[in-house]
Amino acid sequence: MKLLIANRGEIAIRLARAAADLDIPTVAVFAEDDARSLHVSQADEAFALSGSGAKAYLDIAQLIAAARETGCDAVHPGYGFVSENSAFAEQCEAAGVTFVGPRPETLALFGDKVRARGFAEAEGVPVVRGVSRAIDLDAALAFFDALPSGTPAMLKAVGGGGGRGMRVVRDRDSLSDAFDRAQSEA
Repeated sequence: MKLLIANRGEIAIRLARAAADLDIPTVAVFAEDDARSLHVSQADEAFALSGSGAKAYLDIAQLIAAARETGCDAVHPGYGFVSENSAFAEQCEAAGVTFVGPRPETLALFGDKVRARGFAEAEGVPVVRGVSRAIDLDAALAFFDALPSGTPAMLKAVGGGGGRGMRVVRDRDSLSDAFDRAQSEA
C-alpha cells in the first residue's frame, strides 16, 4: 500500500507520521508556493502540483494524476479542500484508488443539508427544531419570530460545508445580514 496525502500543513504532517508508524509509504503533494513547506519533507516522496495556493489542492484531475503517477493505492484528503467532495471520491473510485473517507454517495447526501436533515429525521435521529427545506429570507424571519424570546437560531446554507454559509443569529435585526452572508459563502 502507498498513500497520497491530498493536503498540506499540519494535517499532512500528522497523516505522514501516522502512516510511517504503520509502515505505509506516503506521497505529499504541494503547490508551487508550498515547495519549501514542512509537510513536503515529512513524506517519503513529494509531487509538485501546478498552480499556487488552495486552488492547486482543489484540482481533482491533478490529485488523481498524482496518485496514478506515483503508484498510490489510496488517497487521504485530510480535512477541508476535497475531503467532503463527492466528485473527488467518485474520481478516486473510477481511477481504482481508495478514497480514505466516506463513500461518494454518503458525501453527496451529507453535503446537502436539507437531504441530510430529512435522512436523519426519517431514521428517527433527534434533530433540533428547524426547517427541512431551502427557504427565503421571509421564511427565515417567520421561523425566528416563532422562537421563544431570546432564543438564538443557527442559519445554515443548504450547500455550505466546513463552516461556510453558517451564522448564529441572536436577534431579528441581524437576520437579514446573516442570511446574505451565508448565501454568498455557500
